[in-house]
Amino acid sequence: MTRSTNRFSQILKIGSLTTCKSMKQLVYDPVKYGERMTVVCFVSGSGTNYREIVARNPTHNYFVFTNRPGCGGVAIARENKHDMIELSHVPYLREARKKYGAGMVPRNCPERLQYEQEVSRLIESKLGREPDLICLAGYDQWTSDWMVDRYYPRMLNVHPGDTTKGYDGLYWLPLAKAILAGDTAIRSTLFIVDKGEDTGPVLVQSRPLNIKQALKELESKGNTGLSEGLSKVTDFAVNHNIKTYDALKTKAGEELLAMMARICGSLQDALKVKGDWEIYPFAVHDLIAQGHVAVEDRVVYVDDKKMPEYGYRLDEYK
Repeated sequence: MTRSTNRFSQILKIGSLTTCKSMKQLVYDPVKYGERMTVVCFVSGSGTNYREIVARNPTHNYFVFTNRPGCGGVAIARENKHDMIELSHVPYLREARKKYGAGMVPRNCPERLQYEQEVSRLIESKLGREPDLICLAGYDQWTSDWMVDRYYPRMLNVHPGDTTKGYDGLYWLPLAKAILAGDTAIRSTLFIVDKGEDTGPVLVQSRPLNIKQALKELESKGNTGLSEGLSKVTDFAVNHNIKTYDALKTKAGEELLAMMARICGSLQDALKVKGDWEIYPFAVHDLIAQGHVAVEDRVVYVDDKKMPEYGYRLDEYK
């Protein structure tokens, strides 16, 4: 079946309900477009999320893009014999970094827009059309408003924290926020990318990972001192009425901050295995590819059931 350049502008049918752009739309319709999706995975590092997505169901049409030529994800793509494009962001953002400073390049600056438009052109030229789904699978660049407008709601990202609680930020920072807020467990969140920072509508959240239990398990494997370190961090936070990481940075010494980084980095690794690697393949293959997911504005539906703000939680449904 021939597909338009942007099928989401067409009228779609969900059950007996005929809908248009402003109403419920299936993220992917297997009845209309077939059982094999074209999935583009954006990778910047090890590529393990991409690896796990493919492992769940290797029969889809996979394509890999990386902004870091030669990264670990490239090696996995070669092993899988998947087509890929390598295009470094560095030449495109070099002048912007001079202008704004390293790590300060705006999300929607002209240089980033030029880069993303070239990325999109290369991918769509290779595919002959737009992808059915884009999985940001360890991709370390912001996506601009232009990219969101082009692909929403077909672009996914995973995050090591509960985004509905405002636990945003890079790397292990969301886990530090959860600890300082007094949470006893952490979750991974799989969301549809929007124009904010980790603010997109949530599709799936992982089962809760108990923080203390996870640290004890890590200690049994030789990563010692984590439980004691957690007690020191939380006791300090309580005694100084600290509830945010910014406040911790201003009042804690280097040793305590290093301990917090070690704890959260270890938890992030554990959550990746028990969270990210479960919910990303599940969302792609068990939900989206089967035609179970629809979106209306910022509301997610699974089998026509409106999901709560935190989405489909594995411990509640699966």
